[in-house]
Amino acid sequence: MAFKEYENPEELAKVQELSTRILGELDRVCRKLGINYAVYGGTAIGAVRHKGFIPWDDDVDVCLERSEYERFLREAPSELGDEFEIVNSRTRDDFPCTYSYLTLKNTVMIPEFYRACTYEKPISIDVFPLDAASDDQREYKRQARKTWIWGRLMFLRATPAPYLPFDGAKKAVVLAMCGLAHGALKLFGAKAPWIQGKWEAAARACEGQQTAWIADFSDRSPLDWAVTREELQDTIDVPFENITVRLPRAYDAILTRGYGDYMKLPPVEKRKNHYPYRLDFGPY
Repeated sequence: MAFKEYENPEELAKVQELSTRILGELDRVCRKLGINYAVYGGTAIGAVRHKGFIPWDDDVDVCLERSEYERFLREAPSELGDEFEIVNSRTRDDFPCTYSYLTLKNTVMIPEFYRACTYEKPISIDVFPLDAASDDQREYKRQARKTWIWGRLMFLRATPAPYLPFDGAKKAVVLAMCGLAHGALKLFGAKAPWIQGKWEAAARACEGQQTAWIADFSDRSPLDWAVTREELQDTIDVPFENITVRLPRAYDAILTRGYGDYMKLPPVEKRKNHYPYRLDFGPY
């Protein structure tokens, strides 16, 4: 995922404002339903370091332990305001991810790496399930390998031309292979819910076991941002922009494990965002 600075700072500010609005709704609903969540990844860093967004960031990540995630998918829709919607591959055959979005209806924010997708991504926040990672190193590697493969197939089911961070002959070859894989998935009728089921079978292989870590298996290296159940369950309220969100009390240990010196601003070449090639704020 590349970094491109917004040419119009007001657009970035508006994306951040509306993303905060969505995050505030998730927080409201989770508190009402007694569902435990935590801000995750760069959003957690932003909450600690900036009390809001990392200045150049344009997305929000939250995570829930699998059982809480499933409760959220079941119970939140009836509690959400009319302007919000949960979207995932269980309900949309053109959805490209293995996790869920909480979206703001009637908006569009399509990043460059979604350009060839039929799914038109709204302004949304990412909602990740954390699953038990096997304590057996060999089994964990198998679990991570399977989830990565099924996750890539999910994306290739949605687009024949994924974003690639390189050019030249290598890019042409890889895009040709991706196009063939996309065509094969379509030809053999591989639907997104079926691929999602295969991904979940691998991600949830250790469900019910009291493993040392729970992790995000949508990532290539799930243990890069893994937590214990106790760390995720023990949260504190912290400010984020103009709202309050939940952050693991052990955030320093978690963020240091995942990012090293997370309080230090990274150089420009290591920054990330989701700069859109198409952006529409709709009625907002």
